[in-house]
Amino acid sequence: MSVFDHPEFDNHEHVAFYHDKEAGLSAIIAVHNTNLGPALGGCRMWPYINSSEALTDVLRLSKGMTYKAAMANLKLGGGKSVIIGDPRKAKTKEMMTAMGKFVDSLGGKYFTAEDSGIAVTDLQTMAEQSEYIAGVQAQYHFAGEKPDGNPAPSTAYGVFVGLKASVEYALKSDLQGVKVAIQGMGHVGFRLAQHLKAAGAELFVTDIYPEGIERAVEELGATPVAPEEIYALDVDVIAPCALGASINDTTLPTIKARVIGGAANNQLAREEIGDILHKQGILYAPDYVLNAGGIIDIYHQRMESSSNEALRAHIEEIGDTLKEIYTRADAEQKATNRVANVIAEERFSNKA
Repeated sequence: MSVFDHPEFDNHEHVAFYHDKEAGLSAIIAVHNTNLGPALGGCRMWPYINSSEALTDVLRLSKGMTYKAAMANLKLGGGKSVIIGDPRKAKTKEMMTAMGKFVDSLGGKYFTAEDSGIAVTDLQTMAEQSEYIAGVQAQYHFAGEKPDGNPAPSTAYGVFVGLKASVEYALKSDLQGVKVAIQGMGHVGFRLAQHLKAAGAELFVTDIYPEGIERAVEELGATPVAPEEIYALDVDVIAPCALGASINDTTLPTIKARVIGGAANNQLAREEIGDILHKQGILYAPDYVLNAGGIIDIYHQRMESSSNEALRAHIEEIGDTLKEIYTRADAEQKATNRVANVIAEERFSNKA
């Protein structure tokens, strides 16, 4: 099947495939839209079943980045890259060197950054081959801590700010005593759990890797849950912080929560699920609005002049943006994801 015929192809500007047998690298870069500026999106390494699954992921993720940048008021376009392989077993420095060469081959049309399976040290290796690697030099941190280039803290803080606003809107409450189920205890999920715990939330957590769950139980007093049970819990909030399409025809009928919002990209298996959530009175925080803290962080690191305070203020705008979406969705009786899509498309449909 041609890329142009792929169901997730959405007028993408550029889709490139790269294979380096000696380095063990098989990767794809997808650039969705650059009307507002060069495409920015993280590099994800994951043990995809096959190249078709990887292509589906990179097409969906790159499109989401276009919408994310537009809703965060950034002069950036949307792109993404994926590496096929298990980051815990197959990753090598030679592979990261080859990936840097791949990114460089696009000549600045696409900038990459950290994502699942990729660390700052991997980006530093890529940066030896290309100037189009973001997140390797950092000047600012939203909380005034020493920055290391990892955007995960900003992503987690943005999700926290957005969930706080969502709970206020839907439940007319703060986070004290609110029950939150978090799927995924990785770099972002665990930090989100820390923020929620500090705000008084009761945590239920799961992950495919047991060490993340164990840490949350020991340090945060979280309740461990089996992966297949997390969406059926009788909680107030579900926070998907793993891979996409977790809100699907299997999990949807089991959901009892009033609010859904997390760090994962492309949480809805299809857009129509947003319509169903709206009819059921479940408030969905559009993922690319809620999890924009990371791209906001990277944008500020590349600015000629910014500050810790400016970065924090920009991230905290996520809460206001969500409330704007919710208010408009209620007024128009439309799903929140539909309203967010319209606003984003208005912003990136014309060249800057």
